[in-house]
Amino acid sequence: MTITMCGSVKFFDEMVELQKKLEENGHTVLMPIKVSGVDYWSDDATSRIEAKRRLGLLEKHMDKIERSDAILVANYTKGDIKNYIGANTFLEMGFARYRNKKIFLLNPIPDQKYISDELLSWEPIVIEDNLEKIQ
Repeated sequence: MTITMCGSVKFFDEMVELQKKLEENGHTVLMPIKVSGVDYWSDDATSRIEAKRRLGLLEKHMDKIERSDAILVANYTKGDIKNYIGANTFLEMGFARYRNKKIFLLNPIPDQKYISDELLSWEPIVIEDNLEKIQ
């Protein structure tokens, strides 16, 4: 199965580990691009916005989802939000749903009121950190 990894760039190192495990299980994994030299954690978003525009990061990632059978959302705890799903990841999930791709969540649906109902209606497959459930 070809799987596109989705999630906050904060979890990029964890996504690389997931990629290795999935590839060991015979899957092809398409990864998001993490741009070197961009300060992802600064309150000033100028460098992030410029990189996204200049490099077409959203478009490139959506193309990966289009070529995939499924997405895997690496939804770990970020700050005080357990199983965090951010705006870009939510957008990617919506696109995957629209394109009839399987949506796997590494962890349960977060308690984020503005997205919980939508996520439930998309019926993602929660794998509870068990990559063997991806089929």
